[in-house]
Amino acid sequence: MRRVLSLWLSNWATDRVHRRRRFERSGASVEASPADRLPLVTVADLAGRRVLAAVDPAAALAGLTPGMSLADARARVPDLSLVDADPEGDALALARFADWCGRYSPWTAVDGADGVWIDVTGSVPLFESEAALARDLVARAARLGFAARAAVADTPGAAWAVARYGALAEGVRILMPGEARPGEARGVLADLPVAGLRLAGEIVADLKRLGLKRIGDLYGMARAPLAPRFGEAVARRLDQALGLVEEPISPRQPTQPRLVRRVLAEPISTAEAIEHGLTQLMALLCRRLETEGLGARRIELACYRVDAQVERITIGTSEPSHAPAHLARLLAEKIGTIAPGFGIELMQLEAHAVEAMAPRQQGLDARADQGAVAPLVDRLANRLGARNVLGLVPVDSHLPERAARLVSLLDGRSRQPGGKQPDWTSRQPRPIRLLAHPDPIEVMAPVPDDPPLMFRWRRVPHRVRRAEGPERIALEWWHEPPIGAEGAGTDGIRDYYRVEDEAGRRFWLYRRGLYRPEVPPAWFLHGFFP
Repeated sequence: MRRVLSLWLSNWATDRVHRRRRFERSGASVEASPADRLPLVTVADLAGRRVLAAVDPAAALAGLTPGMSLADARARVPDLSLVDADPEGDALALARFADWCGRYSPWTAVDGADGVWIDVTGSVPLFESEAALARDLVARAARLGFAARAAVADTPGAAWAVARYGALAEGVRILMPGEARPGEARGVLADLPVAGLRLAGEIVADLKRLGLKRIGDLYGMARAPLAPRFGEAVARRLDQALGLVEEPISPRQPTQPRLVRRVLAEPISTAEAIEHGLTQLMALLCRRLETEGLGARRIELACYRVDAQVERITIGTSEPSHAPAHLARLLAEKIGTIAPGFGIELMQLEAHAVEAMAPRQQGLDARADQGAVAPLVDRLANRLGARNVLGLVPVDSHLPERAARLVSLLDGRSRQPGGKQPDWTSRQPRPIRLLAHPDPIEVMAPVPDDPPLMFRWRRVPHRVRRAEGPERIALEWWHEPPIGAEGAGTDGIRDYYRVEDEAGRRFWLYRRGLYRPEVPPAWFLHGFFP
């Protein structure tokens, strides 16, 4: 059964301000200023008016509420500490906090402007119980300076309502699974205000005017009279909270079934300690991949710091691999980019992309695989960047300049060529080096179809000692416009010759177009043989 934890950071915006001020004071070794002891509010512009966006507990105790005009607030509490609201910064910080909550479960999501969803369905074995997990989360948030309340239930709606409006013990409330205690969630929700259904403010106000103040008041109500006035919102939210309708929530990070993690007894901060933990995690992950017959193409190491920050490094491979030493070495080269801060308390290793590994026949010589190219490609790509390590893949084209293309070797699609590989074994040999653009040359050759006797390339004469050919290549007439016509003449014909000069250098030359007595032939140098 699905189990969802709703975490409510009740004073997120103002707690961030207080936390930043404490950090600045600790860095400067100064005492709190008088302004730091005043009730704190954040202020925003709304339709030309200055209104309160958020209030801290001291301001709330004085009767101030979000949405109140700044003038009214000052009339009630003359001495206020004012800070401009920063909704973008609050949202980014909340997203980072949700990532940090991945230490409890890989499935986390941001909930509005002050909450986090966590799917804890499979996380209980890591703790004594769901209550222990929730208490640990609330306590850690408090140590970071954030007031928090948490509730766990079968549905996100029930957990959300209890976390914000329910009676909690030590900031935590656990609704037992419906299978273990049927009807508990329904009974607990009945006593909570209708605002716990996550309804718009005007809908909550209208329901209260009708005398429907508690969620339980809606249990016996017929749906038909409510729909014309409130639409489907009230019925849908009630059904979601009671589990009658499924409520999907998208996690921030795609959940990975191939994940290993390690909770550290003490926070670590040295590269050696991080590498040691990485080695142990990689051995566990690769053992799991090998059992499933899979290899990793992309792996991420996440280091959860004690200050609610997450440091991530990622590596990719040109081929699927479950070799722990090779993969750990690739990640270890990036450990220097990790900022441990005040210490790392949890390490997590995920295989974000995996592929099936085809069985390979091992040679009798143990050194047979030492010259494998894939490990070298992986190291170069992870040091220089995947875009800077390229390879050639064949293309289904008989034109020499189009027979291959450059691709990133770490791109999974690079090993899927655009067409079938041309079968050059039944054709004439091809040079291993081609010019980017064929160079015009001056040639002395008998007509109409004999090979050249001498040619001049870049003002250097070459006397031909040996020649083979011609090999005729035409343009790809089935394309529109025909591919190759720009370099093959109006009739799209190239006659290629393999020639060797007196110094033993070998060249690949071609004559453009068919022989015409009235038109001088045009010759080009296209490539070189070893």
